Amino acid sequence: MKRMQLLAGAALALTSVWAIAQEAPESLLPPGFDEPAPGRPAPGRPAPSRPAPGRGAPAPAAAPSAPRAVPASPAASTSSPVVQPLPGPAGGDLADAPASFALKKLPTLDELEKMSPEELEESLGLKPKFDIPPAARRSMAQVGIIAEDEGGMRVGSLAGQDVSLVHAALAGNGGELVSRWGHILLRRALASRLDAPAGMDPADFIGLRAALLLRMGEAEAARALVQDVDTGNYTPLLRDAAFDAYVATADFTGICPAMATQGDTRKDPPWQAAQAICGAFRGDGANAMAQLGRSLSRGSMPRIDLLLAQKYAGAAGKERLAVTIEWDDVQDMTPWRYGMTIAVGLEPPETLMKGAPAGYDYTAATAPMLGLTRRAEAADRAAGAGILSSAALVDLYSQIYANEDVNDDWSQRATTLRDAYVATDPAARLAAMQQLWNTASSPLARYSRKVLTAYAAARLPVDTQFADNADQLIDSMLTAGLDRNAMGWSRIVEPGSMAWGLLAVAAPAAPAVNNAALDTFFGDDESVSQRKSAFLLAGLAGLGRISSEAEAEFSRRLEIDLRRQSKWTRMIDKAAQVDNATLVALLAAVGMQGDGWDKMTPRYLYHIVSALRQVGLEAEARMIAAEAVARG
Repeated sequence: MKRMQLLAGAALALTSVWAIAQEAPESLLPPGFDEPAPGRPAPGRPAPSRPAPGRGAPAPAAAPSAPRAVPASPAASTSSPVVQPLPGPAGGDLADAPASFALKKLPTLDELEKMSPEELEESLGLKPKFDIPPAARRSMAQVGIIAEDEGGMRVGSLAGQDVSLVHAALAGNGGELVSRWGHILLRRALASRLDAPAGMDPADFIGLRAALLLRMGEAEAARALVQDVDTGNYTPLLRDAAFDAYVATADFTGICPAMATQGDTRKDPPWQAAQAICGAFRGDGANAMAQLGRSLSRGSMPRIDLLLAQKYAGAAGKERLAVTIEWDDVQDMTPWRYGMTIAVGLEPPETLMKGAPAGYDYTAATAPMLGLTRRAEAADRAAGAGILSSAALVDLYSQIYANEDVNDDWSQRATTLRDAYVATDPAARLAAMQQLWNTASSPLARYSRKVLTAYAAARLPVDTQFADNADQLIDSMLTAGLDRNAMGWSRIVEPGSMAWGLLAVAAPAAPAVNNAALDTFFGDDESVSQRKSAFLLAGLAGLGRISSEAEAEFSRRLEIDLRRQSKWTRMIDKAAQVDNATLVALLAAVGMQGDGWDKMTPRYLYHIVSALRQVGLEAEARMIAAEAVARG
């Protein structure tokens, strides 16, 4: 229907221009209606031109403008017809159009017939910058998902900050953080409703935030963020981030609204393939399939990618093709390939997914089109990284438990999780939790299983018979921030034990740490380079829970200097001094980059914990310190 409307509009525009170029059309008004009043020229006709000074012939007459509708005078008859002017190429009259428009070579009817709707709009100058009315357009201020009263950061916290610093903190972060709680804090900061720094394009500010969320594996949050901006306001940076967000969430029709305003701003093969898909879902399936077929014959994209695109586009209309997807010659996985595969209801081959980046598991963990067991498998990485909460994990396992069609190891694990929560004997509940922890395939998966059992651990009674497992139970509780439940164990844990060390930094309020207990902890620490002891010291110093004398003594013992300065430490300390929590969160994330806690230094941990505490984020500071001790 849209194609027929565009062709009709194109034909109208063509006939209007040709009529002007040849002669005035024959009047269809009854006799007398087109007669001018005495002494006045006929409406719509120019007055006779006069020769220009110094020239012997009159200048060529300009193209006549369409009559303008004017308010009727009180004396005029209310029944007089009002003639609405035809819009020109830019919304004005044809008389106002540039001369190049009249001289532009117009496409023939055959050419028009072969054009896609997007090509028609572009050829005839009909593509708008905005596809929504002015009254409905949204402000570029305070763009985000979480409002300040919902737990988000202060709206104007970055408005007065140095543009280059904010840009570096966003663009320079690779997205992989050693800390689960650091990931959660950064996601919260990026998703908050914020004003852009003065001097930075608000659209670019949003694009930088969305791009970092994507690198973190938070594709759904990135998509929600870019959806908060009208597509007419997209800059190239925001456009690219939005496109990547839709690809990462396997939502290949989500980008279609942006194609109406941004369609001609990119010419790369994935973008053009997405344009064809959007055309198919608007009802122009034949042309979409033809475009994808031409791309396939030219080899503009890998064959597998275009075949998947054809399969996706073919679901939109009558032009269905029997597309066979073969993986024999495919050597690797890409975001486009993965998104397309799960979008059409297929599973990527296991051979391609072995050793694939964690980002694919982060996508799979929240992808509703995938099976429950595949999502649970992905959750063993996603939860430990901070993508999924404990409640989300329990919901996933509950679905597996309730689904009779799932009958494999994951079904058994769901049953074990149920025992961890509701078994009558507390010892049986602990045994179920330990079974889940000990059968994990990697340290990250084991930590994810502790996220899974956090509330089960909180339900276990505090009893001396479980004292030997107190550190594991406390660690599990702290993954979900259940610090008050964890503190119940403080009355039975041994001073200087691992459980004591976790509580020393995780406690909501704690007195100064006993040096003798700290000495015992250091003496029993068997971690590499006594990393756990160094992290405990850094956490206690950052939280202000150890005297300066004790800090200096144990720093000498561990051969570390928590107070040594660098450019980064000076920046985060300064941000804390001016009480800017958002900037502290961004800079803390810069300092927590890495694929494991062996990439974190005690000095950086100290400055992160100290800065977070100073700006009112003490809860996050405590959880990060406890996580460092547990995973160090």
